[in-house]
Order: sequence, then structure tokens, then C-alpha cells
Amino acid sequence: MSFALPSMTVSQMFGQRTIRPLTAAALGGIAFIQDRLIAIDTIKGHLLEIDPISDNSKILNPHQVKEFTDVTGIAVWEDTLWVTRGNTVYRCQMNALGLEHFVTLPYPAEGIAVWESTVYISCQKLGYILIYESDGRKEITRFYAPGVGQENLTVSQDTLWVSDRTEQTVYSMDRATGEIQFSVLTPFDSPTGIAVHKDSETGKESLYVAYASEEPYIRDNPNADPNHELTYRDRTFIHPLYYHYEPEKRYALSNGYLIEMSYAEEIAPLEEVYLTDLEWRIALPSETERQKVKQVEPIGLPFTEEVIDGQRIAVFKFDTLTPGERHIFGWKATLEVRGIKYRITPKDVEDIPPVTPEFASRYLVDDDELAMETSIVRRAARDAVGSETNLLRKMYSIRNYVYDELSYGIKPYIDTPDVVLERGVGSCGEYVGVLLALCRLNGIPCRTVGRYKCPPNGELQGIPLQPDFNHVWLEFYIPNFGWLPMESNPDDIGNAGPYPTRFFMGLCWYHIEIGKGVSFETISSQGVRLTKEDIPLGDLAINHIRFTILKELPPF
Repeated sequence: MSFALPSMTVSQMFGQRTIRPLTAAALGGIAFIQDRLIAIDTIKGHLLEIDPISDNSKILNPHQVKEFTDVTGIAVWEDTLWVTRGNTVYRCQMNALGLEHFVTLPYPAEGIAVWESTVYISCQKLGYILIYESDGRKEITRFYAPGVGQENLTVSQDTLWVSDRTEQTVYSMDRATGEIQFSVLTPFDSPTGIAVHKDSETGKESLYVAYASEEPYIRDNPNADPNHELTYRDRTFIHPLYYHYEPEKRYALSNGYLIEMSYAEEIAPLEEVYLTDLEWRIALPSETERQKVKQVEPIGLPFTEEVIDGQRIAVFKFDTLTPGERHIFGWKATLEVRGIKYRITPKDVEDIPPVTPEFASRYLVDDDELAMETSIVRRAARDAVGSETNLLRKMYSIRNYVYDELSYGIKPYIDTPDVVLERGVGSCGEYVGVLLALCRLNGIPCRTVGRYKCPPNGELQGIPLQPDFNHVWLEFYIPNFGWLPMESNPDDIGNAGPYPTRFFMGLCWYHIEIGKGVSFETISSQGVRLTKEDIPLGDLAINHIRFTILKELPPF
């Protein structure tokens, strides 16, 4: 069965719609046969034909479900269907679906793509994408797998597209050489399948990605007391992937959202205070390659603006703050935020100029209780890089060293890097402190950035969302290239490596950049900045943070 399509093209009909087949548990590989969308449900063994408008689907293999159970990758070339199941690759005719053995690998084969007589097969445990000749069934060559997770494949003309489940990334590779051209972050986690659709009228190609994972939800169980309980359910869908590559700037942008963010302080001191000539500064969202500030307006009270090191700061002024006095004040910003991923290699930074004295005086010093003079931190800085001299390899080595030495844990306060290294457990802010100290001791300028992440639920549009925690990460500086982002702890997945690099020189759409290299929030009285030893901000006011995802941004 095929679905009758109206006069619009499939790409026009899809639009920005998320496709959610009603009965699917875990979609794996996906493919297009002209305008027909085909997908495999890995758990149920259903080979589905899906209507992208209504989510209606039909099982194409009603008599071969057992044979297709645990299939992870599919590809179609002409009238032949290719699938991966376990260690084996099979092929069959689309109108018969009787699986014929093609090749067996020593380890599981996850993804597959076919172009004419060339077959591409991904194998996570081997760490390679294997290339076979379809008629002779012989391996022609192999490419290094670009990521560390299970990968699925599709191919279009000269490009091999690779989606990596752990990396949350799609790679564009030269299908003849295996060279990575660029990569983009997917807007959702756990991408499990990828396909290219070519518009029959315009010839334009579009990428679609399948996702599969579990999500927690609160279940109403009338047999329990209390009757609400936490449990998990399958989460699987298909969504278009948009990208825009800037080769000269070495980055690619991907899907994004229009987001409204509010940050407000509510004066509610633990102990009443009397302050005169009070100035309360709160950093405003930054304007970056991936983040555009469309509008900023005050909440509660008006503010003036200052610019410090290129960063916009909202300044709220009070003649006096007296015991019993209460206020709400802050800002609301409307932002366009997209994913960004830079593509810079160690070879690119071999002949960079040295760091200028100005940068050294600002970004190579201990200006934030980094304990850079302590023996444990200095020893860690030496051990992290060894004899490496390439700046980018040093950054990789420092990040991996910190991930090896630390595990993630939430704390109500931030200890200095020497204490954190001794303890072996750190929050995101403590990861950042250790990374800053080790980078600066190795001559790499770096700075802190944050301060919040929008809850990463792009489908929950128009609903107020509150983040559970604040969050910080860092940026490091490469002469001739500029500031590059690096997450603090989310890529430390705790398996002793290899660690994903999805957020090494990359940020997803839900990262909100506020206050690069400057304090997010400070207070001063009579011109003197107050420290946490004077009055901790948390003892003086309660902050309220709200995000509302307004809509997904259109394609580029």
C-alpha cells in the first residue's frame, strides 16, 4: 500500500512537523522510496510505511516480523531492501522480503547505506565504517567511525551522512575518502536513524532523523497509595534536521527555537538588612553566532544598562533597602537559539601565534580561587597534557583527564580545584574550576560562561518550563580562531572513555549564553562590591527562572 499524496511536495507537507507513528516502540533505520517513508521498529520487528501527515502506518512485513526483530539499520536501492541484524547484513526484494545473507561481521552491524554497488556498514565495536562491493561481497576499504556511539547511515551523491546516538550528532563525510566535512548537533538526544529525501519537483534534499529512547512520566496508579508513581515509557519519533554550514567560520548551525526566558529576583532576606545606595547587576543574554537577542524588557522595576567586556548588564538601583521592604525585579528576553558545532582539527592550529600579553594577563591568571599555586593542581596540569604541545590536543587531553579523575555530584557550594581533585566528585561549577586551572597553567586562555539551560523539550511549546539547576561551562581561546565553547560535565558519561565530543566546540539549542567572562550577578552598596562573605545573594533574595519555547525556527 502507498499513501495518496496531494499536490504539495512531501517536504512542504512535512514542514517542521514531528512524525509520531502511533504503535511504534523504538524506530531504528529509516529510508525514503521516492515519497514513501519507510522505518523499522527495532523492538517489534515491524517494517512500517508511515504517512508523514497523519502518522498512520502500515506493517509491510506482516508474515516476517520475527525475521525483522532486532533490525537496527535499513537502506533501499532501487527495488532492494538492505538490513542489519546482529552481526549480519541481509538484503531482499521489497516485494518479497525474504532475507538473503550478504555478509557477517565479527561484531554487531548497526547502520547501513547503499549507493549503486557500494555498501556502507557501521560497526561500533570495530570503530569503523566498512565499505563493501555489493556483487562480489568483498570489503573495499574502511573509514574511522566519526563518533563513539552506535551509528546509522544514509548516503546522497558524494556525501555519507552518519548519525551517532551517543554523540547526539550527524556527521557529513566524503563518501569516497571518509573525511569529515562538518557535523551538526541534533535537537533531540538518541538519534537512531537518518534518511535523505529528495524533492521530486525542486531537487532539494532534506534530512530526517529518527529518535528512540525512554522518558519518565508520572503515572496515576489507583492500586497504589499514594496513587502517583514515577515510571518510564517509550519515546520515538522522526523530525527534520536543518543545518547551515559556514566553511570559512568553521562551524555549522542546526535546528533551533524561539525562546522566552525570564529571570527575576524576589527580595526575601533570611535576616533583614539595611543597605544604602544599592546597585544590583544581572547579566543579560549574549549576542553570538548561534544566539540572537530579539527583545529584552524589565520585570517589576526598570533598569539601566552597562556594557562590561562586551557583555550587556542590567543595573537595578535602590536608594535604600530597608528591613521589611520587598521587591520583584529582573528581565525577560526573547531569543533565537540554535545548535552550533565547530570543525577545527589539531592540524589547523599547528602554526598559531602566541597568546598576547593582554590575554595572558586576563585569562591565564588565578582570578577566581582556582588554587593554581597548590601542588595537587600543578601536578594535575602536568599529568593531563604530558609532552603534548598542540593546543587543541592539550584541550582534549585536559578534558579527558578531568573526566577520568572526577565524577559528577551536586553540592550547595563550590570548592576550590585542589579540594575537588582530592575528593574526586564535583558539580558543574567545580568541573569548570578544575578545567580553568589546568588550562591556564598550560597556557590556554579560557573563561566561564553560562548560566542556565532551557529544559530540552522542544515539543513542549507554549508551556512555562523551569530548569532544575543553574549551569556553567567554559570557552577556550585559539589565536586566529577566537573563543570556542566546551561543556563542563555532560559529556562525562562515566564509562572511563572514550568520551563523546558532542559539546567539545559545540552547544545545543537549549544552552543559553549569558555573561561571557563576567559575573552573572553582583551587588554593591555605596560603590563597594559586596562578596558572599558580606551578604550571600541566596540569603537576600530568591531567584525565579522561567523558559517558554514559543516555536521552532524555520529552515535556513
